[in-house]
Amino acid sequence: MQKAVSSYVFVKQRLHVGLLEAMVRAGAETIEIFAARDHFDYTDRAAVRDLAAWFRSSGVPLNSVHAPMFSDYEWGRSGVPPVNIVDHDKRRRIESMDEIKRALEIAEQLPFRFLVQHIGTGNEAWDPRKFDYAMTAVEHLRAFARPLGVTLLVENIPNELSTPERLTELLAATRFPDIGVCFDAGHAHIMSSVRDAFEQLKPHIRSTHLSDNKGDRDAHLWLGEGTINWDEAAALLRSAPGAPPLLVEIDGEGQDNSAIERSLGQALRRLEAVPAAN
Repeated sequence: MQKAVSSYVFVKQRLHVGLLEAMVRAGAETIEIFAARDHFDYTDRAAVRDLAAWFRSSGVPLNSVHAPMFSDYEWGRSGVPPVNIVDHDKRRRIESMDEIKRALEIAEQLPFRFLVQHIGTGNEAWDPRKFDYAMTAVEHLRAFARPLGVTLLVENIPNELSTPERLTELLAATRFPDIGVCFDAGHAHIMSSVRDAFEQLKPHIRSTHLSDNKGDRDAHLWLGEGTINWDEAAALLRSAPGAPPLLVEIDGEGQDNSAIERSLGQALRRLEAVPAAN
């Protein structure tokens, strides 16, 4: 099992080398960068070069980049629509794809394995046309990502397009065996159960997002602060055939950086201590 952390834990801060080093001191063996412009401006070549230099010198691999959810520097508060590859408006779909490709292009300087991509936005309703849009977008993003050495992962999120059943259908329809799933345990807990979602998506899981909640909203709590059975969840994920990293994706707002580092260490040790399910 590879222990991993998403920079989402520091998402309210500008990402810098000191924060990366804090994640490693906590026990992270690989990292995911959350591509929000106010956190990590993937269009800033100097910022990308600085992080790339740290990853090269540290030897820590960059597991993944989470695709942008907004194109502005204010998490959508400026009034821009969310990045959404299945928007009914074709112009917005094209703009969303362009924004995601800007994030993908950092792989030229800062190599990473996976791009984690949402299909739609939170609570988006099912629509057969959106399924077609998703197929087109996934095929296009895959073609753009492959020459950069990046593999596309779709994530189970709380909407009707990204249930385990729909994602399985999407992967079957696209017929690209390299496209996989980033399994989000918190989202699974909201939508059905971690076990049910895992059993459906198990063959496709290549990476994970781990945070807790109480089954009502995507709160990104520390493990044990919600109602997920982490002994069961971690054991299941450790039994996945692709040996995906166990990647903690927590909202650290309200804690100082030293407290976040301690909490990350505790979460990673807790996951490491759980044996794989039979």
